[in-house]
Amino acid sequence: MPALPTPSKFQQFYSLTKPRVVQLIVFCALIGMVLAVPGVPTWPELRLGLIACAGIWLVAGAAAAFNCLVEAGIDARMKRTSWRATAQGQISNQMALGFSAALCVLGSSILYFLVNPLTMWLTFATFVGYAVVYTVILKPLTPQNIVIGGASGAMPPVLGWAAMTGDVSPQALILFLIIFLWTPPHFWALALYRVEDYRKSGLPMLPVTHGNEFTRLQILLYTFVLFAACMMPFIFQMSGWLYLAVAVVLSIGFTGYAWALWRNYSDALARKTFRFSLIHLSLLFAALLLDHYLI
Repeated sequence: MPALPTPSKFQQFYSLTKPRVVQLIVFCALIGMVLAVPGVPTWPELRLGLIACAGIWLVAGAAAAFNCLVEAGIDARMKRTSWRATAQGQISNQMALGFSAALCVLGSSILYFLVNPLTMWLTFATFVGYAVVYTVILKPLTPQNIVIGGASGAMPPVLGWAAMTGDVSPQALILFLIIFLWTPPHFWALALYRVEDYRKSGLPMLPVTHGNEFTRLQILLYTFVLFAACMMPFIFQMSGWLYLAVAVVLSIGFTGYAWALWRNYSDALARKTFRFSLIHLSLLFAALLLDHYLI
């Protein structure tokens, strides 16, 4: 079997930004922007939103690259991440650090000077929360790392809202709460069928420290609480009946997967649960977006 061609330097650096993760981050930030603006956005509002998306993308990419730098040794021991350029030594630590710093400075400057200082500081705090507090401190120390560190991952809608309004409203915090509660069952479903990878890495992920059965129960309990949180946009009149219908169907689906996973575990079912969690969040926020314009 012929060897795969070595990716170009551009591809190697680009992969450090974890493009798929960053795309979801920017999408959630965009939803926050849209919901913060009544009706169809004007051209100045649209331009501001596009600039904010660019700044948030750059800072999120910087955090991802820093994560790859810090976890290069761990990534090299895990099948899922061993292909990363930092894990294979194709990009040195100095180059990865410089790349991360450049993206962070550029993105923060765009947000500070072209959007507003509040958005810049919130985005920078998210960078610190993920790259330093979660990656460096929490992840190697506690099986609750994903719960506490999930606060950083839940920030994108708040960043988007702040970009358009210059403040953080209760509606933005509801969006934050949904992602915050979604993150643990989403990640633990992945950790269940990747448990041997995490055991080899030495990271104290919940399935490693507390076992498969306990993790499955936590996933189920979190989907119950998440179900309630997903009703809040309708209860607080952020959305209408279309969103409610979609949210109920998606929440029943996620809870159903979690229930099946708790009753009768298999790696295949854990993988399906993980994949459905991605569909759940994407369609939930898409429904918020569509419902916003129908109202």
